[in-house]
Amino acid sequence: MAKRVFVIHCWGGKPNTRWYPWLKRELEKRDFEVSVLAMPDTEHPRMNAWVKSLSKAVGAPDENCYFVGHSVGCITILRYLETIRKEVGGVIMVAGFTSDLGFDDLKSFFTKPINWKRIKSNCRGFVAVHSDNDPYVSLHYGKEIFKNKLGADLVIEHGKGHFSIDNNVVELPSVLNAVMRLSG
Repeated sequence: MAKRVFVIHCWGGKPNTRWYPWLKRELEKRDFEVSVLAMPDTEHPRMNAWVKSLSKAVGAPDENCYFVGHSVGCITILRYLETIRKEVGGVIMVAGFTSDLGFDDLKSFFTKPINWKRIKSNCRGFVAVHSDNDPYVSLHYGKEIFKNKLGADLVIEHGKGHFSIDNNVVELPSVLNAVMRLSG
């Protein structure tokens, strides 16, 4: 069975922006089936709608499924992993977080505690990619939360901000490397 990668964009994101098209091309060169999802109402993300959209796109999850989330895409993946009963291959979280960061539009993702045990039992490996100058997401999430709660490998990029066009991030080799390592 082919290895599948699902990329879940950030708040306000679109599949054909940022580093997503580059990652899709690079993974397809390596025989992955890649879906960069267009999440619903991207300007006003809601947990139920985003998790439902991801679940529909995945269909039947298995050990050949890999997930790459950017910002709110990360918590979408984690909330999705709480709902399944099957182990997936791996998750790469880029600028991920575990609180609403003070934004009302993110509150729906944090109305209940995160079930770390369930998430960890449904995934073989995690990688957290953070920037040392992200204006929104503190390194605390990678260092103290994802590493401790999920055993995630931590990659700290220098000067990549929130991994957007504003920071000239149109390629992200650390994410490609993480997918290759987790799927190897």
